[in-house]
Amino acid sequence: MARVKRGTISRQRHKKIFELNKGYRMTRRRLIKVASESALHAGEYAFAGRKNKKRDLRRLFITRINGACENLGLSYSQFIAGLKKAKITLDRKILAELVSSDFETFKKVVEKARA
Repeated sequence: MARVKRGTISRQRHKKIFELNKGYRMTRRRLIKVASESALHAGEYAFAGRKNKKRDLRRLFITRINGACENLGLSYSQFIAGLKKAKITLDRKILAELVSSDFETFKKVVEKARA
């Protein structure tokens, strides 16, 4: 059986991992075992971070809406319940955008929810 030289193949594989680890320090950038492990972990953290981002944004939207509702003399939970009864289907992202950009329209929505 002929001898197979694998230098170029493994070098390509290693380069791919090292490219992912640009900006890391010490052995996480230089040694393939440590580098591949840290690249795997980074991928897991990135996946979880994409989920957490949605969670954090929703919390931010709720906080903004709550602050605006309290200024208008209504609690957040009463406001959301009023929206459901009035069959207004605006999501929290849009409501938070109304709070920051067009407060007059938000006031009208609150009045509808109150009624």
